[in-house]
Amino acid sequence: MPLLLDSGQQTEDLWVVLPRSDTPADQTIPDGKVLIHLASWEAQRDELKDRASEIGVWLDSDDEPERLATEALSLPVLAVNFPVFSDGRGYSIARLIRERLGYTGDLLAIGDVLVDQLFYMKRCGINQFRLRSDQKTDAAVAALSTFSDSYQSSVEQPLPLFRRRPA
Repeated sequence: MPLLLDSGQQTEDLWVVLPRSDTPADQTIPDGKVLIHLASWEAQRDELKDRASEIGVWLDSDDEPERLATEALSLPVLAVNFPVFSDGRGYSIARLIRERLGYTGDLLAIGDVLVDQLFYMKRCGINQFRLRSDQKTDAAVAALSTFSDSYQSSVEQPLPLFRRRPA
C-alpha cells in the first residue's frame, strides 16, 4: 500500500520497517531504506553512520523521544508506532519530536493507523501515514481535511483561534 502524505497525495513507500529486537545490538540491518527501532539505532549508531540517508528510526508508544536528542535532526525519517488505535501516546510523541526536538523531516505514522485518526495525527506534526491494510485511501484523503479550522493550537497551527482573530 502506498504512503499517504498530509497533502492528500500518495507516494511509493520505500521504507522497510524492521520489528523490535530482543537483542538490538545484534539485529541484522539489511541494505536499502530501513526503519529500525530506537533501541537498535542506539546500539548500532556508530556502525550505521555511513548509511545515514537510508536509516530511519521508529519509536514505540513507550519510548521517550528525548533519547534521540539532537541526533534526530540528521535522520531522514522518524516513525511513530501506534500499536492499537486506542493508544494515544503516539500523538504526544509526535508533538515532542516536532516541538522539543525541532525535527522538521518526515514523520511517519505506522501500526494501527485508521482513517478516523489522520486529522489529529496531522495536527500533531505527522506528515506521512502508512494506513492499516483494511483502510480506504479515498476516505483517508477526505479525513485529512475533516475540519476547516480548529480552536486549539497545534504543531501545524501554533496560534489558537482567539489569537488569529482580528482585533
